Amino acid sequence: MTQAGRRHRLPNDALARVFEESRASKNSLAPSLNRLCEQAGQSRSYTNTSLSNWIARGMVPEAPAPALLARLFTERLGRRVSLADIGMTAPAAAHADTGLTFPRDTGDAVRAATEYWSTLNRRTLVTGSAGFAVSAFTTPTIRWLSEPADRHRSEHGGRRVGQGDIDELRETAEEARRWDAKYGGGNWKLSSTNDCLDRRASPLLHGSYTEDVGRQLFAVTAELARLVGWSAFDMGRHGVAQRQFVQALRMAKAGGDVEIGCYVLTTMALAALIKGAATEAVDMAEGPTTGRRTSRRRACCRSPSWPRPGPMRRPATARLRPVP
Repeated sequence: MTQAGRRHRLPNDALARVFEESRASKNSLAPSLNRLCEQAGQSRSYTNTSLSNWIARGMVPEAPAPALLARLFTERLGRRVSLADIGMTAPAAAHADTGLTFPRDTGDAVRAATEYWSTLNRRTLVTGSAGFAVSAFTTPTIRWLSEPADRHRSEHGGRRVGQGDIDELRETAEEARRWDAKYGGGNWKLSSTNDCLDRRASPLLHGSYTEDVGRQLFAVTAELARLVGWSAFDMGRHGVAQRQFVQALRMAKAGGDVEIGCYVLTTMALAALIKGAATEAVDMAEGPTTGRRTSRRRACCRSPSWPRPGPMRRPATARLRPVP
């Protein structure tokens, strides 16, 4: 019996998180998976050791086991669990636009963001070579400007999200801001903050919460993603940064937080300006959001290096850091 078709180099943290959230036991999950495989016409004899190998050693079982395992977790948690959610998406299935999508539906946006964050680890944050294309900001900007806030609603899924969870995320964001202001991008807080997005914020986004808690959750998640994005940009990882900015703007829209959304949009404009796209930068920063300018956004746009009508010039990155 072939237990795995390929091996990952790292433990499957995504599967470990879903397994823990489900409160299932390996002794009960393995027989259930075998029954589903049998119903699909594929005889399997997985055991608790098989599950341990998938989690601890990053082994991936042959089809159809991954899809059926996701189905078991879906039924147990009462929400859709995808192959990406359990870390069993084939590498070949990754697309160049991962992290750049800006779904209209809030649920789809949560899945897109959490799937992207699950693909990042410290190595990809530090050495990631994904490309930066200013054109990738077009759809997110247009959709934000046309309707900057989703309709609020409560959610009923996994664990219950409370004010303590929100406060913890806010403390993480505030600490990351302080470290960024003091030491610049690339400090060890970058990977720590991204871990918070993947390990803490992502499960909460799939949880149960009231409308008010949901607004706060999306808003603080947007700020965390923006902070990771700007730190990555400071390190020259512009493709990673761009994807974080897009997800930050989408989370701000989901939370209906116009102020954070405007600040993210301004950060995107600064990034575009630094990359030499002054016209696009002005469009993002000085577009039809004039009536929604915030104090932080005004401060950014008052920078002496902000483009004005006339010959284009390339600004110095250090003069364009967003105000905390």
